[in-house]
Amino acid sequence: MNENDNKQQGQLQIELPAEVAQGEYANFAIITHSSSDFVIDFARVLPGVPKAQVKSRIILAPEHAKRLLGALQENIMRYEREFGLIKIPNQEPRTIAPFGPTKGEA
Repeated sequence: MNENDNKQQGQLQIELPAEVAQGEYANFAIITHSSSDFVIDFARVLPGVPKAQVKSRIILAPEHAKRLLGALQENIMRYEREFGLIKIPNQEPRTIAPFGPTKGEA
C-alpha cells in the first residue's frame, strides 16, 4: 500500500442526501440532558401560530455536545471577525466564555 492509499483510507466520506441538503429552518432550540445524552430539539416558532413544531431532534453523547459547543464558538468568532458582531436584541454584549457557567439558552 502506498502513501496515497493510506491517506484515502483515513478520510471520512460524508453523504448529503438531496432531501437533507435543503435543510430545515429553525428559530428556537430546546436543550435537555440526562447523565448519558444531550437532546437538542430544533423548532420553528411562527407569529400567530400557538404551537411550535419541532423540525429536527439531535441526540448527542456529552463528549460530542462539548465538541459541538467548541466548534460553534470557533465558527461564531470567525463569523464575527469577517462580518461583525452578532447582535441579540435586548441582551447586553458579552464574550463567549468557553464552557463557563451559563444559563441554558438557545
